[in-house]
Amino acid sequence: QVQLVESGGGLVQPGGSLRLSCVVSGTISVMNSMGWYRQVPEKERELVAVIWSRGTTKYADSVKGRFTISLDNAKYILYLQMNSLAPEDTAVYYCNADIITRGIRRDYWGQGTQVTVSS
Repeated sequence: QVQLVESGGGLVQPGGSLRLSCVVSGTISVMNSMGWYRQVPEKERELVAVIWSRGTTKYADSVKGRFTISLDNAKYILYLQMNSLAPEDTAVYYCNADIITRGIRRDYWGQGTQVTVSS
């Protein structure tokens, strides 16, 4: 079974930086894409950034120029470098993977990691 384990969240001051990591384990035939999403209470989950196998990336307008998504294809580790953090970035961040295993395509999610930006 494919599993995603996240780490790197925590408390940071405005203007600070954090790097989130997501380690993927299990049987993987094809990794289509991986991404980061975030969610605050009573709000829908929103896409932060996504990266495809060829290296193409997409970012939410609110994080462009501040966040960078990257993927270690050999180790299946997804990163999100978060710079110039603001209180509006406070949320639970979730790792997502779009994976094909034995001909079956599924979305997988991590448990979420809390990021809090506060003075």
